[in-house]
Amino acid sequence: MEGECTMSSLLPNKGCEICTDEFFESEEEEMLGQLHAWNCTFAFVESLAVKCAVLLEIPDIIARQGPRATLSLSEIAARLPRESPDVSCLFRIMRFLVAKGVFRAEDGGRGRGSFQTRYGLTPVSKWFVKKRELSMVPTLLMQNDERIVAPWHYLNECVMDGALPFERAHGADIWSYASAHPDFNHLVNNAMAGGTRIVMKTLLSKYQGFHSLDSLVDVGGGTGTALAEIVRAYPSIKAINYDLPHVVATARNLPGVEHVGGDMFETVPAADAIFMKWIMHDWSDEDCTKILRNCRKSIPETGKVIIVDMVVDFQHNNDKKKGGALDPNLCLVFDLLMATHCTGGKERTEEEWKKILWEGGFGDYNIIGIPAPQSVIEAFPR
Repeated sequence: MEGECTMSSLLPNKGCEICTDEFFESEEEEMLGQLHAWNCTFAFVESLAVKCAVLLEIPDIIARQGPRATLSLSEIAARLPRESPDVSCLFRIMRFLVAKGVFRAEDGGRGRGSFQTRYGLTPVSKWFVKKRELSMVPTLLMQNDERIVAPWHYLNECVMDGALPFERAHGADIWSYASAHPDFNHLVNNAMAGGTRIVMKTLLSKYQGFHSLDSLVDVGGGTGTALAEIVRAYPSIKAINYDLPHVVATARNLPGVEHVGGDMFETVPAADAIFMKWIMHDWSDEDCTKILRNCRKSIPETGKVIIVDMVVDFQHNNDKKKGGALDPNLCLVFDLLMATHCTGGKERTEEEWKKILWEGGFGDYNIIGIPAPQSVIEAFPR
């Protein structure tokens, strides 16, 4: 048949058969392509193996001995909550994660007649120490939760008929689902809070735009983690954490922060400035325009909105943004995440940001790169 690789088009080559139908430009291209295809096929293994290590608290077990400490397999196994863990299975998991750079391995010398490998943390696994304030564990656990993974199996339907994969998987949008399922709401809030702590440390060290403010509203501020960090750095600011009632209902009391429940599509509390971190990418252009117009009504002519969100290609294409995004491709990862979980949500280019800012009542803007996947977008009323 046309386009098929037939037996006559196969030639032996050092023990394997290579297709010579000219579909590939070269034997090297064919083999490298196949290698990448295998890695694409099994890409899920790495994140789930890391999740396994995190649930076993292996990064914490090693970290308790010190950031440069190493432990043998038997020492790790002895610290697991079960008395008789499967050490052979643990070895295979650690061997894989060492190969991926998540842990490091050192020759520990002879023990009981054989060389004992000792395992230590790497810069990657240091981010998966649960007990540290700045930890990616909550985000890892959320993104690998079965309820978050399920919508990805419906992504093709998003292409075919415009369906929202999360709604197809769960029968409701992500916000309604979270409202109806407290455990899922807790999972999401923990992940958002964990990510916020990481971003805010970088933001507050690089961005100086809070110093002149007397009041600030964090729209979509979750349980108030970001605002608490801002108030800690700028204690004179009157701060309002504004989110849906079921979200702020779970928020604990924070010094200098007032929690207010409401709907940003209806109204936004008044302040000198509005702060929004990783909010706009959840929504369509039309929805973002509505939010921005409500923000515009709530600030004075001298006010501003401070948006912390991704700008596609911004860090990659602008020399001024060196030291900004950790990996430009992360924008594309999160863009697909938005397509899977949020109605109309997406990551935007600078031109797309400019358009919705203008339609929302804002003209001049600055985009400030920070050492994080996000940038700071500072926009002023027109």
